Amino acid sequence: MKVSIITPSFNSEKTIEETIKSVLGQSFEDIEYIIIDGASKDRTLEIVNKYKDKISKIISEPDKGIYDAMNKGIKLASGEIVGILNSDDLYADDKVIEEVVKTFENYNVDCVWGDLVYFK
Repeated sequence: MKVSIITPSFNSEKTIEETIKSVLGQSFEDIEYIIIDGASKDRTLEIVNKYKDKISKIISEPDKGIYDAMNKGIKLASGEIVGILNSDDLYADDKVIEEVVKTFENYNVDCVWGDLVYFK
């Protein structure tokens, strides 16, 4: 089962590298990773491009905000499961996506969500 993860970003140079590492470090392997950037003016794309060989799609163009970016990513996604991880968020550990997939496989559900932990 393929999972598409979409990261919308805009001027996220301070946080996006941790977000990318969080996705790329997942134990589940069949991940299509899509980053939709709103034409950042900082070093966001420079950081993203360090990982371009491991990111499925990178789009950087002006948009109408975060929800426009999310919708662009959803249109590009080809996974059976689609998730959104914002550019200043990260997964709690490397098994999050694996557990999400197991939940979809073991229960007849259309949507799953988890608890959030806020930190600075």
